[in-house]
Amino acid sequence: MHNFIILIATSFLIISCQNENGSSNTPIFSEERLSNAVIYEVNVRQFTEAGTFEAFQAYVPQLKALGVDIVWLMPIHPIGVLNRKGGLGSYYSISDYRGINPEFGDLEDFKALVQSIHEEGMFVILDWVAGHTAWDHPWVGQHPDWYIKDEAGNIIPPNPDWTDVAGLDFSNPNMLQALEDDMAYWVEEVGVDGYRCDAAYNISTAFWDKAIKRLQATKPVFMLAESDANHKGGHELITLFDTSYGWHTHHLLNQIAQGKQTASDLGQHLEDIQNTHDPNHAQMNFTTNHDENSWNGTVFERMGAAAEAMGVLSYAMPGMPLIYGGQEFGLDKRLAFFEKDFIEKKSHPFTDLYSKLNQIKKENAALNIGQQPGAFEWIKNSNVNLLTFKRSTETESLLFVGNLSDSVQIAELPFSGTYLDLLTGKEVTIVSGMSLQAWQCHLLIKQ
Repeated sequence: MHNFIILIATSFLIISCQNENGSSNTPIFSEERLSNAVIYEVNVRQFTEAGTFEAFQAYVPQLKALGVDIVWLMPIHPIGVLNRKGGLGSYYSISDYRGINPEFGDLEDFKALVQSIHEEGMFVILDWVAGHTAWDHPWVGQHPDWYIKDEAGNIIPPNPDWTDVAGLDFSNPNMLQALEDDMAYWVEEVGVDGYRCDAAYNISTAFWDKAIKRLQATKPVFMLAESDANHKGGHELITLFDTSYGWHTHHLLNQIAQGKQTASDLGQHLEDIQNTHDPNHAQMNFTTNHDENSWNGTVFERMGAAAEAMGVLSYAMPGMPLIYGGQEFGLDKRLAFFEKDFIEKKSHPFTDLYSKLNQIKKENAALNIGQQPGAFEWIKNSNVNLLTFKRSTETESLLFVGNLSDSVQIAELPFSGTYLDLLTGKEVTIVSGMSLQAWQCHLLIKQ
């Protein structure tokens, strides 16, 4: 992928030697490793009853066992008090880009968490909120010219609904430099491995280009943009990043689950992506995240009986899959956004499902992304409720066959033979077609 650097070393662990700034001087990313990586989003406040770095750290080995590669931490910085929403406020209203939210612990607690993630051979990225600050960030008083204003000269939010934040002015070079310096701090001084960039489309492409180059000069970093080709900046913006949000794809999954669109609409969309996107740029696929869960509903509210099939698709489609913290436990409630809540660690079939999907992702190069991505071929058919596609390399291939509807469908398929279904471990014999139950899907490899 665009920003990935191939390792000469064979180990994926962080090398202990440090430079004078405290960051690793040995590249930590490898093309082979990230070609099949899985991202896990952590809501620190809600992940444990304590809601601290220390409490979450105890769960890190379980993430490794689940098959996670990149741990994305939602914003860890102090939250503004002025114009705060709710009792605890939004993680995305930041009063100090170099500070630590005291809810979670202190800097030493955070460094210990980063070290534990690295020791498990995983990478850690921070949620970076570059478009706005809290109203009580020191910049508001010290540098009011760094903010956008209305006609009367009053500082305003970047969006009328975002009343707890003040919008930054990306035409101000002094602000841009300060923001870049704060962004570099966590890579240079603490050793984090990159960023998920909040609402990246609201921020100038020139800023991201300069900031990413600076980070890469320190060490290879992984960069995820909350943006897609349909947002402002389009392909020019997202190709600066290794991965971007598959928002359009996600909305299609919701709409198909709700009977508003069909499997053939998704097939056409996936084919269009292959024709328009840089092949080295990966889309992040997901069925939920912090925004979707809190504001639009759980996967079960939005997708109902289709939730499992859509989860499988998030791995089978070209791209990098995301697990939102608690999803593997069948998270079935909307987490409070501005208050304390808790993700219950309960027994659920999704634990085995996502563990199996992570294993399938790592063992089948046909699902790879990066410099040698698995090819995508949409296998069209006359039944709009059926989705069939092939992922392949020169030596491996995998077939997705799915009924994306709430009724039994008969699939007429242009291939036959005996296959192994990676989801069930059972053999499937196809002569000229097959019957599929509602929302049933297969991941097949030829026997």
